[in-house]
Amino acid sequence: QVQLVEAGVGWVQSGGSLRLSCAASGVIVSLTTMAWYRQAPGKQREMVATITSNGQLTNYSDSVKGRLTISRASAKRTVYLQMNSLKPEDPAVYYCNSARPTWPWGQGTQVTVSS
Repeated sequence: QVQLVEAGVGWVQSGGSLRLSCAASGVIVSLTTMAWYRQAPGKQREMVATITSNGQLTNYSDSVKGRLTISRASAKRTVYLQMNSLKPEDPAVYYCNSARPTWPWGQGTQVTVSS
């Protein structure tokens, strides 16, 4: 059974940094393009970053480009999201999944940015 578990310290001041992690079990993610998504209250879930299976290619939405960095440690079945220069519009629940997405969603991790 596939399980995705997102984690990370969820509160930061505007302009600050956070690092989120996503641990996958029950699935081999090393062959899969992975992604981070976020969903703010009242809004649809959106994809913010993707990373190919070999980690060599990444892609970002315009709203986070230059501030967020996706990476992966395939041996650990873990995907990371380094978040820098956080803005008031970044608060949301952040999720990871494949880029399609393919698997059941995890519980996500709440990110809160205080001004």
